[in-house]
Amino acid sequence: MQFELVWDSRCAVAECPVWDAANRRLLFADIQGKCINVLSVDSGARETWTLPDIVPSFGLCRSGRLVVALRRRVVLFDPRSGAVQDFSGPIDEPASTRLNDGKTGPDGCFWVGSIDEQKDRQPIGALYRVTPDGRMERRAENIANSNGLGWSPDGRTMYHSESKSGIIEAWDFDPATGAMRNHRRLATLGNDDGRPDGAAVDTDGNYWSAGPSAGCINRFSPAGTLLERIAFPVPGPTMPCFADGALYVTSLRDGKSEELLERFPTLGGLFRATATARGVPVGLFADG
Repeated sequence: MQFELVWDSRCAVAECPVWDAANRRLLFADIQGKCINVLSVDSGARETWTLPDIVPSFGLCRSGRLVVALRRRVVLFDPRSGAVQDFSGPIDEPASTRLNDGKTGPDGCFWVGSIDEQKDRQPIGALYRVTPDGRMERRAENIANSNGLGWSPDGRTMYHSESKSGIIEAWDFDPATGAMRNHRRLATLGNDDGRPDGAAVDTDGNYWSAGPSAGCINRFSPAGTLLERIAFPVPGPTMPCFADGALYVTSLRDGKSEELLERFPTLGGLFRATATARGVPVGLFADG
């Protein structure tokens, strides 16, 4: 795959690319920049929406709003008015944790995990299901760095990665109730393999995992077999997203050496390649 730079955003950590098909725009978070960047794929027009805190992840809503994870709470954001509405209470976790990767599931709920920000990340975080009435249900625990959420095309398998331990895991999933069962480990990756970060799922059920530690995108079968390792043009890809025949991938600058930043000045940007697959349709939060 031949990637091109489409937005030289130079975010410390760009994350959570989301395809808004109804408005034909690609959205992605600038976590430390406390904003969501917006790219119109037809005109190339750009816009930035500012939030009151860091923006680890977000999802689209049926109402046209966004459901947004901030540092320790979830809010609803209306891009048309700029209004931010408190939605969930704060996460009940140690002070060193914050929310991280999140995605709207086929159950119409927003799923979001947390990360321990201590240097030696400890497994004190959790994975949450945020319901349309604002409840924050704790669904998995003992997580150091929650990432890689995704669902199979039929909505009956849920994927997740634990970045610190390098584990990609799955559960059987009920798209009507959000129930999880039959937990299993699909793959374990080290730094040289591309420790798993953000992910996307294609219509064949394959799981595409960003591997920032190895500068690659790993494509796995639904059973966890590595099918392909795709080289990325800069170190630090964070999350892939299928959109309108393309694969968009965000990247990071945070933690990179001065030498790497000189060699790869566009780290932290948004990249695009012609896709070899199509993505599972983006879920919508059932807020209306």
